[in-house]
Order: sequence, then C-alpha cells, then structure tokens
Amino acid sequence: MSKKTTQDYAPPAQGAPAAKQSRKKKKGSGLLGRIIRRFFLLLFTVILLAAAALVLVMNMVFNGPSTAARDVLTMSLIEASATKWVPALFIGEEAVAEIRASVNAELTDELTNTSKVVVKKYNAITSDNNEWANYPDGIRIERYAGDTYNAHIMIIQNPAQVYMATSTEKFSTSIPGKRINQAIQDEGAIAAINAGAFFDDGTTSSTVGSYPLGLVMSKGNCVWTSGKQPGLEGFAGFNEDDILVVSRNNLSQAQAAELKIRDGCCFGPALIINGEVNMEAYNNNSGFNPRTAIGQREDGAVIFVCIDGRQAGSLGGTYADIIDIMVEYKAVNACNMDGGSSSVMMYRDNEGRYGDAGEVVMINNYSLLQSEPRRMPNFWMVRPAG
Repeated sequence: MSKKTTQDYAPPAQGAPAAKQSRKKKKGSGLLGRIIRRFFLLLFTVILLAAAALVLVMNMVFNGPSTAARDVLTMSLIEASATKWVPALFIGEEAVAEIRASVNAELTDELTNTSKVVVKKYNAITSDNNEWANYPDGIRIERYAGDTYNAHIMIIQNPAQVYMATSTEKFSTSIPGKRINQAIQDEGAIAAINAGAFFDDGTTSSTVGSYPLGLVMSKGNCVWTSGKQPGLEGFAGFNEDDILVVSRNNLSQAQAAELKIRDGCCFGPALIINGEVNMEAYNNNSGFNPRTAIGQREDGAVIFVCIDGRQAGSLGGTYADIIDIMVEYKAVNACNMDGGSSSVMMYRDNEGRYGDAGEVVMINNYSLLQSEPRRMPNFWMVRPAG
C-alpha cells in the first residue's frame, strides 16, 4: 500500500497573504506603466497634430493667393541655415530661386565714392561737441522700436577704432570659431558685433563658424579669400583713411589692395551707397529676421545696427527696416552683414550705464532658441581710444 506524502505547512506572515501582496504589487506597477504609456502617446499625438497643422498653414501660405505672403515666408526661412530647405518642399527649387534672385541689389553706383565722407579728427571729447559730451569713450547706444522688431544702434565717434578681428591667425576646420563674448575679451575691445559670412551647413558640427566665406581683410592684411561665393552680394570695409567702402559685389584681393582696404568682409546686399538707397532691396519682401548691419555718416562716425528677431516681442526686421534705421541715423554708406542667430552686439560698460563698471554686457537679445552666441571666424571690433 502506498503511503500518502505530506509537506509541512507554513502560515502566511501577518497582514495580507503573500500571493495577494504579489498581486497588489503587480497591479500597482502595471497601472503606473499604463499612465506613462498614455502620457507619451498623448504627447506624441499633440506633436503630430501640431506638425500637421503647421504643414497645412505653410502650404496655404506658399500656395495661396497672396504672392507677397509667400515671398515673405520664403525669404524668412531661406535666410536661416536650419530652415533654408523648407520652401522648396512646397513650391520647388525653381520658384525659390526666382524669389531669391529678386533680392539682388541694384544701385546706380557700384562702389563708394570716398570723397563724400570727410572724417573729422577728434582729439578729445569736450562739452563743445554736444553729441559726445556725455560719452567719454566715444560710443553712444540707443534703442529703436519698429512695428515688428526692436533694434539696437551703436554710434562710434572715431572710425579709426573700428577693425576686423578674427578667431584665429590661420583658419581651419580643425580650429573652431570663437564666440563673440570670448573674442571681445581676448581682443580687449570696448565694443563688438558679428561680421561677415562663414561656413554653415546647418548642423551643430564644430566646423560651423570655423572659416569665413569671401574676402576678409584684417589690420591691413588679407587673411582669407575664397573667391565668389553664392549668397554673398556685397562687401564692406574701411580704407586707410578710415572711410567705409561699400561695394555691390564681392571684392577680390587685388581690388582690395587697389582700394587700400585695411579691414573688411563680404556679405550684403549693399543697403546704401553714396547716399542712395538700394530700392530693390528696400521694396523686396526680404523676410522678418534678426539682422546686423554696418554704416557710416558723412562725418566718419560708424553705425552698428542689430535687430532682435525670432522672439515673442520682436519678430524681426526686413532690409527695408534696417535701411530706414540707417537713413534716420544719416548713413551715407551701409551694408548688410550676417544675421539670424549670428546677430549680436556687445559693449564694455566702462561707465557703468548697464551694470557694474568695466563689465562686458550683451546689448541685444538673440533668439530664444539659443543659450549663447554662435561660434564665428570674424567680428567687427572697436578698440579703446588711444
């Protein structure tokens, strides 16, 4: 007769039975998992719907009845390195090329007539010169509010103090460009804005901003030349007499030598030459974006302009907007510089107007999409007087 085997029985611990506790634990973890999955599903759905709505709106603008709205949106997008490919998805490369071609500057004169600028030689800031009486460092900064933008205008009394600084003595893709806040400290300059064009493939690679495009002159030397480059429509540079020479076209090294250019770079378009406004650029829908420009009055004072953009309180400006500012500040020659996320203006506040005396401060507000200035190969700088 077989024997019935038995096993010892161990009573459950106090509280709920072990099996029940396990079931509760699994039930709780499953609930948390479902909540997390549903949250991300909802988030994904919202993003997908927002993207679809954006595509529909953009398609309506690009292919709608208003060609003016189409042109403004096209230029706003292609002027930014990260979105320049978007318009072609809706209207094709050929249509984009036609819109872009209409922005090319057309002026009576192709080059600055230097006799129209007579640089005043200031030995000191005195009470006799009311414009500069309260600005012992020879720099005046003002704010200008437009319909769609906020702008910052810096007037430099002595053009001899303005020069082209570079991030390195020998440009290379293996040497990243500098951020302007570092460059102004390294140079010991009292003011700075971004300058000309540079390599930018729209990525976050360290090669972006490592070398310039077109001709760059710095302190009397040609530090870079890459010939004609697409998208570059002008040149601005100071000659040995401290007169800003603006050209409708990119200059060659030989032309710069003939004009005795000491400091300059390429971008464009030319905005004003010999007091004449570039009406083609003025009337074109160039898009609302952050912008930087350089100009000069007939007495030699230099004008830096930075327009804020891509912000809730400042959408950005057009070529017409920046021309309006230059005209109001009596520029006889002016040229557009690189803009977008490159636009930045800095000032060494020796008088303590914006904070602690001697501190380098950011004058403009760059795009909310960036936390610090971009790396660049060259900058317009202002050296201290004397």
